[in-house]
Amino acid sequence: MSTHTSFTPGRGLTLGLEGHVATLTFNRPPLNFFDAELINDLADALQYLDDLPLCRVVILQAQGKVFCAGADFSGDDQRDPQYPRRVYKSAVRLFRNRKPLICVVEGAAIGGGLGLALVADFRVTSEKARFSANFNRLGIHQGFGISVTMPRLVGPQMASLLIATGRRIDGREAVRIGLADVLADPGMERQKARELAEEIAASAPGAVMSSRETLRMGLADAVDRIIDREASEQEWQIVSADFAEGTRAMAERRTPVFTGQ
Repeated sequence: MSTHTSFTPGRGLTLGLEGHVATLTFNRPPLNFFDAELINDLADALQYLDDLPLCRVVILQAQGKVFCAGADFSGDDQRDPQYPRRVYKSAVRLFRNRKPLICVVEGAAIGGGLGLALVADFRVTSEKARFSANFNRLGIHQGFGISVTMPRLVGPQMASLLIATGRRIDGREAVRIGLADVLADPGMERQKARELAEEIAASAPGAVMSSRETLRMGLADAVDRIIDREASEQEWQIVSADFAEGTRAMAERRTPVFTGQ
């Protein structure tokens, strides 16, 4: 049985603790779009768990058929050129957590939603999942630190291919190329994530955190720096005709027709 902590998570978040494993679940139906509020709430929860001695591993998961579809650019606030910078600067906090993080990717992890999944140390998924860095297909530069995190996992050449094409790959292909780590049968993703978490939690917690710090040394700072570049490019592209066409085409489920404007 899950034991609830004394921490009160933000809107659409639930937090449970069973043994040494915490489970953090977010729910923003229907597509689990994120915004600065959600990112900050996730960072607050991870900071709380960092300071909770009983917790050794954190599982991040989402309710619904989509893990996270990234940012919702349909509103006026989201079309503010400064909007990506505000969100991504908050996202840097996620990279500064100290305890192992396992992400359960059920359904689609798209754009910034993929960026959120790549914050984690490990990803558990199934062949039914879909992964896509679809930024260029929307007419915009990649964000959420993907410029750093994706090449670390799949290499610069594969990262370039996935970003330039925006192609969708399934969970089996994601595991094959190193974008995800554990391939579960559909419906068993959470159980497999729990098994991995228990395996990690059986190791000495101080040693795990110190080893993790060494392996990820400089990652948060590198993401912080690259986000300035990502946000600067997105600032002018978000008001371009190509971005308007890209988001419109996505909503209409058709191939975009870009003009370079």
